[in-house]
Amino acid sequence: MEWHQVLGFTAAVIPLTLTPGTSFTLVTQRVINGSRRDGVLVALGTACGLLVHAAFAAVGLSALVMSSAWALTAVQILGGVYLVWLGVTTWRSARRDPAGAGPPARGAGLGGFRQGFWANVTNPRAVTVYLTLVPQFLTPGRPVAPQIAALVAAHVVVLLGWLLFCASVISAARGVLDTPGFRRGMSRVAGVVLVGLGIRMALGS
Repeated sequence: MEWHQVLGFTAAVIPLTLTPGTSFTLVTQRVINGSRRDGVLVALGTACGLLVHAAFAAVGLSALVMSSAWALTAVQILGGVYLVWLGVTTWRSARRDPAGAGPPARGAGLGGFRQGFWANVTNPRAVTVYLTLVPQFLTPGRPVAPQIAALVAAHVVVLLGWLLFCASVISAARGVLDTPGFRRGMSRVAGVVLVGLGIRMALGS
């Protein structure tokens, strides 16, 4: 694989990464209701999700999912249900916590990592990227696995760079906006956004 192929793939995934979606929403919600560390954990979980998609693509499982209508539908519904559950949980945590202190205790610790990981693993858009975009940057006649490893490494760098930057900016702004009412309001906004993303994903739109 040539360096310009990696650069081309990197340029292709940058706009996809910068588009606000589930990961950005989770990072925002976690930093506001917790700390920058919580947002970092979401970012790391999301990056690990990319590694799963890359591994599936390398062994052909992504092709199996994309070639089967029912399998792709199942992935979309599963991902949508998970996001709706996250959204409802986030909304309810704001209602239960009048001080706006954040999500319930069971979401502490590595909860952000798990959320980022599963939200990415069950995201059919990520499956599509590694089935339709990645093959365009592979060199025929060469081993596929090392090439996919190089491309996913570039993708992880872009993703982590963006999400960690967002976590830092939101954490810095939190010092100015850190009030119970603001945290409660942002939890509700995040909950609505996650539910909306989940419904959209489940409907395949």
